Amino acid sequence: MLQLRPNCECCDKDLPPEAAAVICTFECTFCRECASGVLGDTCPNCGGNFSPRPVRPNNMLEKYPASKESILKAGGCTAV
Repeated sequence: MLQLRPNCECCDKDLPPEAAAVICTFECTFCRECASGVLGDTCPNCGGNFSPRPVRPNNMLEKYPASKESILKAGGCTAV
């Protein structure tokens, strides 16, 4: 199950579960602006590409809530 991380790892923008966000295969999570702009559609942590982060339905969020752990570690990200 995906963690649904709560923030962009590049700019630290809040990304609630329903927000438009992108992830790589390691679940690195970014807002669309950072992913397509600063990061050039390549994950700075693993070098992979991005896919839209899926939306978890509300009834499943109750049982399987999004992560509350913020991560801000994107190597080479200059948006911060």
